[in-house]
Amino acid sequence: MWRSSRAVCCSVLLLAAALRGDAGADRRVGRPAVRLFTAEDLARYDGQQEEEPIYMAVKGAVFDVSAGKEFYGKGASYNALAGKDSTRAVAKMSLEAEDLVSDTTGLTEEQLKSLDDIFENVYKRKYPIVGYTAQRILNEDGSPDESFSPEDQPHFQIRDEF
Repeated sequence: MWRSSRAVCCSVLLLAAALRGDAGADRRVGRPAVRLFTAEDLARYDGQQEEEPIYMAVKGAVFDVSAGKEFYGKGASYNALAGKDSTRAVAKMSLEAEDLVSDTTGLTEEQLKSLDDIFENVYKRKYPIVGYTAQRILNEDGSPDESFSPEDQPHFQIRDEF
């Protein structure tokens, strides 16, 4: 189901690009295409394999945190955050297993403000965005999320993605 949902999502984004007139634009040299990650895809990049990059997601944006291997790599202090969307953990500054999820339900205003601050001033400034979680773009049934707007996403420029 995910493969067909990805195809639908990509088709929708390509159609939007074509309608905007920039579907044939050149990709930026040296910048990889942004991709869509399922939870299983993201788990592969948990810092346990030396040859793989280390990814983690915050607010549905997947960051390559490999440059911070000493923090996020195998056996490192923040390795628990790698390979998953750790939004709640970042907001709460927690490494508890129950907080290593994307759900922000019940967080305080202070925690949500902290999350936004860390997202903007740490992750977006320090680490490249390599994709988005499927949860950010797709509904639970795999259909495209109509409220998703590529133009509103950090580092998501249609002309660079395909």
